[in-house]
Amino acid sequence: MADTADVVSIDPRTGTPAETVAAKTTAEQVDALCRAAAQAAPLLAATPRLERARILRAVAAALEAERAAIVALADRETALGETRLNGELTRTCYQFEQFAVMLEDGSYLEAVIDHAGDTPMGPRPDLRRMLVPLGPVAVFGSSNFPLAFSVPGGDTAAALAAGCPVVVKAHSSHPATSKACHDAMTGALSAAGAPEGTLGIVYGQKAGAELVRHPAIQAVGFTGSLGGGRALFDIASSRPDPIPFYGELGSVNPLVVTPGAADARAEEIANGIVGSFTMGAGQFCTKPGLVFLPEGGAGRRLGDAIAAAVAERGPAVLLNANIQRDYQDRWARAAEDPSVERRAEGAAADEQGWGVPVRLLATSAAEFTAETAEECFGPIAVLVTYRDSDEVAQALAKVPNSLAATLIAEDDEKFADEVAPVLRGLAGRLVYNGYPTGVAVAWGMTHGGAWPSTTNALHTSVGMTSARRFLRPLTWQDTPQRLLPDELRDTPGTPLPRRVDGRLETAAG
Repeated sequence: MADTADVVSIDPRTGTPAETVAAKTTAEQVDALCRAAAQAAPLLAATPRLERARILRAVAAALEAERAAIVALADRETALGETRLNGELTRTCYQFEQFAVMLEDGSYLEAVIDHAGDTPMGPRPDLRRMLVPLGPVAVFGSSNFPLAFSVPGGDTAAALAAGCPVVVKAHSSHPATSKACHDAMTGALSAAGAPEGTLGIVYGQKAGAELVRHPAIQAVGFTGSLGGGRALFDIASSRPDPIPFYGELGSVNPLVVTPGAADARAEEIANGIVGSFTMGAGQFCTKPGLVFLPEGGAGRRLGDAIAAAVAERGPAVLLNANIQRDYQDRWARAAEDPSVERRAEGAAADEQGWGVPVRLLATSAAEFTAETAEECFGPIAVLVTYRDSDEVAQALAKVPNSLAATLIAEDDEKFADEVAPVLRGLAGRLVYNGYPTGVAVAWGMTHGGAWPSTTNALHTSVGMTSARRFLRPLTWQDTPQRLLPDELRDTPGTPLPRRVDGRLETAAG
């Protein structure tokens, strides 16, 4: 489709335009939104934690109130189905609620008080430290989660909870859903008393680049392709004032089935694997794209069961034409690679729209290459057969770092003990006897990993600790009580956990 000044919503089931949503945002409009966010930043940062918690709950309530309209619109733009999208909206609202609880708890601030006194190093001044908001944050919505990783998604919720205004770049795969969510959220923010400029939205690829370049933006949250993320990462790093770019990029998420597990429960594992890599039309960043199976009878039975399940699957509809093109290219390339077998294929898709069949490739660990390990969005996986744990380790050495790695094993199986450390070194989350699709919103979650899965292995993009990305430490030295934030006064108005003179104190005292 030729580039135009309009942002058009496409129906993926037919590949045809459904409506014109907005005009692409101009550089002048991006500047105005960023300036408004910069003006809102000190006001939002000064808003008490309990007040920000109330604002977050108001946003969740507004999204819930528009559930039927938002889900129907998202389904029309993504073909993900209303059941999946209702669950995603529930998760989205839950994220706001959980961040509100985090604000009320206050432990995320890492508040510290070191009173003045003598030390072995000499006199120490009065030092008081906690985390404070970075300032305006740019958030890029993802194609595959029109709600949970988009305008009302986790990055937005985390930044607002941290006290940072947000300007979101709407994804071209669901611009109408993005606009509807933005409208509901800005109405709620205004009614709840949030500063004007707390949330903005831009449309278009050029506007996204301008957003990252803008001097008011202090950090970026991104979920998307490796190529697009790297381009924006380079812009963020080459600014006169470089800023952190928290990008979630590519991930193949290897899954290893041990010999004991393959022998004990082949049918159960086959159903779990196929269900996982086809969930959401295979467009999860945590999809297990590489599945390692043992050679021998048990492994063959498991591989046959996976292939049979794939052959019985109906077609899936992908999110956009680019994903469909790359998916078809991967299958075509496999036909020209003698080390890769096109093992199975499900029912064919209609010619209209962006439908594709479910597919399965296969190779051996001995012939496994880095090219075979490349991520491919869509309902496709690669089976890799191995002889022993050494072959698994050698093949995994060619696999890029991932968001998740999975081990399917029997209890007390020595093979699992040998493979688990290798998998742990590849990913931010190690899944044992489960499947990686689906990421819990919790304090204990790590949704991250080393390059190329993310641009920063030190943080998570899901869970309460994701707010840490949008905070920085600040120390007040010998500062009068009246000039301290409430959380650092000797007697805070709202109790919270603090470390005082080296001793951790709970909110209860």
